[in-house]
Amino acid sequence: MRLHNIITSILIAAALTACSGKETPGNGQVNKNEDQLPTVEVLEVRSTSVPQIGEYTATVEAFKTNNISTSTPNRIKQILVDVGAHVAAGQKVVVLDDVNIEQLKVRLDNTERDYDRAVELLNIGGGTRQAVDQLKTELDAARRQYANMVENTILTSPIAGVVTARNYDPGDMTGQLPILTIEQVQPVKVIVNVSESEFSKVHNGMEVDVTTDVYPDRSFKGKVYLIHPTIDAATRTFTVEITLPNTDSDIVPGMFARVTISFGEADHVVVPDRAVVKQPGSGNRYVYVYHPDDRTVSYNLVQLGRRIDNSYEVLSGVDNGAQVVIAGQSRLTNGAKVELAEK
Repeated sequence: MRLHNIITSILIAAALTACSGKETPGNGQVNKNEDQLPTVEVLEVRSTSVPQIGEYTATVEAFKTNNISTSTPNRIKQILVDVGAHVAAGQKVVVLDDVNIEQLKVRLDNTERDYDRAVELLNIGGGTRQAVDQLKTELDAARRQYANMVENTILTSPIAGVVTARNYDPGDMTGQLPILTIEQVQPVKVIVNVSESEFSKVHNGMEVDVTTDVYPDRSFKGKVYLIHPTIDAATRTFTVEITLPNTDSDIVPGMFARVTISFGEADHVVVPDRAVVKQPGSGNRYVYVYHPDDRTVSYNLVQLGRRIDNSYEVLSGVDNGAQVVIAGQSRLTNGAKVELAEK
């Protein structure tokens, strides 16, 4: 019996020894699936000179717009131009009924004669200064009324431009609408709102590039001619007006335009677009930066500037000479330890 018990014990020990040959954590065997570090690919990035470009959209506008109308209601006798016609500054464009002009001219002539007689009488001692002064006041009023009537009977264009609207026909009575609208289209202008950070960089006369959807293969040179002196507190932008010579009249008001303004160059870090991670549910962008001292990565919030081909200008968040992760971000968290991929 004693020998039987000894044999049984030996068999049990052998069975336990055989079972202990299996891989189990804690007996010298490694569970590779649990302890393997994330593998990443990194790239060292450097500061470089980056053109500072501002891009804006705008609508082409006439440089000046003039509405031809009369200060007093009157019947239209003639309209001398039509929509699309080019007019010169000072050119007659509308003639109104002049039935009242003759009456005003007669009144003016009579007042002038009465004034002249009063002056002669005063000179020979037969009149009074009061009578002369009273007639002088009446004469000035008659002259103003006549000049105003003449001005509102033969209407001229104060600017050189093109007729873009006509609201009446000959024989109509003038109303609230202008008879004609004339727009100056040489030059034309575009108006853009520029970020306040560029306020000190914009100056009158600086050149800009303008493109339109109508002429996608052409670039037009414009110049800044007016900078509004205030900044909108709500949008943190200021208004800049730009003129385009438009000597061939290719550009017309209403066209959609894209404006590019160069603000010089600045040294900024440039990172590949593969390094930029968008945080879900927000517009924030991040870059994982590798720290070789402890082989960890940090999750850095970045402010991006221009996109340059397949890279981004980084305004803040990544230092010059940093190593950024360009592959393997899906398994990373802030502060995680990582392994570098073999090159």
